[in-house]
Amino acid sequence: MNLSGKASDVVTTTLDQFELGQEGEIVHLDDNEYTAKLIDMGLFPGKRVKMLMKAPLGDPVGVDVEGYTLSLRLKEASSVFLKSV
Repeated sequence: MNLSGKASDVVTTTLDQFELGQEGEIVHLDDNEYTAKLIDMGLFPGKRVKMLMKAPLGDPVGVDVEGYTLSLRLKEASSVFLKSV
């Protein structure tokens, strides 16, 4: 399952690296064991995401995905590539 929407000239970072309040648009998902789960949760290229919270030790994180809150482990979040908006 290749979900590359990644353009060579687009600067991306992974969701686990986002700071509180930072917003981005998903451009790519790594193809790994989390891919199907992330898609089922509504994370796919074109969706807008905002970092809402991080647990005291950094894992898990809470994100807003176009109106609903989602909790992700850092390993899952590291599979989601975004461009800042």
